[in-house]
Amino acid sequence: MPSISNKGQQMPASPIRKLVPYAEAAKKRGVNVIHLNIGQPDIKTPKVALDAVRNHNIEVLSYSMTEGSEEYRQKIAAYYAKKDIHVSAQEIIVTTGGSEALSFAMGTIMDAGDEIIIPEPFYANYNGFATAMGVNVVPIASSIDENFALPPISDFERLISPKTKAILICNPGNPTGYLYSKEEIEQLAALVKKHNLFLIADEVYREFTYDGREHFSILQLGGLDDYAIVVDSVSKRYSMCGARIGCLVSKNKEAIQTALKFAQARLSPPTFAQIASEAALETPQEYFDDVIHEYVARRNTLVSELKKLEGVKVAVPQGAFYCVVELPIADADDFAQWLLENFEMEGSTVMVAPAAGFYATPGLGKNQIRIAYVLEKEQLVKAVQILGAALKQYNA
Repeated sequence: MPSISNKGQQMPASPIRKLVPYAEAAKKRGVNVIHLNIGQPDIKTPKVALDAVRNHNIEVLSYSMTEGSEEYRQKIAAYYAKKDIHVSAQEIIVTTGGSEALSFAMGTIMDAGDEIIIPEPFYANYNGFATAMGVNVVPIASSIDENFALPPISDFERLISPKTKAILICNPGNPTGYLYSKEEIEQLAALVKKHNLFLIADEVYREFTYDGREHFSILQLGGLDDYAIVVDSVSKRYSMCGARIGCLVSKNKEAIQTALKFAQARLSPPTFAQIASEAALETPQEYFDDVIHEYVARRNTLVSELKKLEGVKVAVPQGAFYCVVELPIADADDFAQWLLENFEMEGSTVMVAPAAGFYATPGLGKNQIRIAYVLEKEQLVKAVQILGAALKQYNA
């Protein structure tokens, strides 16, 4: 029998999706599964985006430009300008989701065996992208006791080696909800310039910041043009996860030209999804104001309810719509599977994402879970009640 590649065997399973078979089995038994595991917003997609596809009169569904349509990229640039981010259409490549943008970035600036430093916990698929590209993730741990703030710059500097090519952050963070301050961004910028590294920022949750805080992009910093690469996506911003449209943004001309060659190899991003995404840029600010108000209420409800549970520790998110929760258990993977296989309360159970998959350091996050608060407040209250009852029975 032919053998599977070492790379394939090392490819990590998604901590967000690997428990799906157990959830589906629970549903077949008649159990209502409340999904706290995945960042799929229940917020409606802007009508203007759906209407753009519904009312289009395309007769031939043809390829688009490899880098995305000129008109769409110009409108993306105009959107960024409103955020004090000044880039041109030529500095933007439209991608098939933020995932492809991340893969293009890694492929553009790193060879097999090179290293990328990432504060952990981090979006679990970073591990997958790195494995696919043959890149080694060098993790630097942040702490729930510090609300997952940026670790000291001196800790980053100790990890830099001749193979280090970049530092990657997610801002606001998935899974932590932490929002990096301007001062923290400036510290990272000084570090990458000192050591001639790239700074990659995954900014897909840019619109979702709370408590009067504002997002600060690495593209707003002067003197960082040659070092900064931004990954973006429409998935969360407009509740359009299924569109699979993102973009890669950089003022580094060589990086953009090289990433374009990776884009050419996959031909073009999807046409109808670009049409919807272009129209979504016309979404009024009131939409985001309402969405943010709703997420703040959900966050406050979730955190308040979790703090009622004995032995539970929760980091308070400042952005995005996730939080990391530390539970009084030894193995969150076992507990999450047990919830789906062996526990229900009044016909319902919950599905969570074990947090160990959001770390690269073995052993970290074993007693933590990620919760996505993308459900209505009543559902979140019910979910936490189920979680509390489950913990008592599991630990009995």
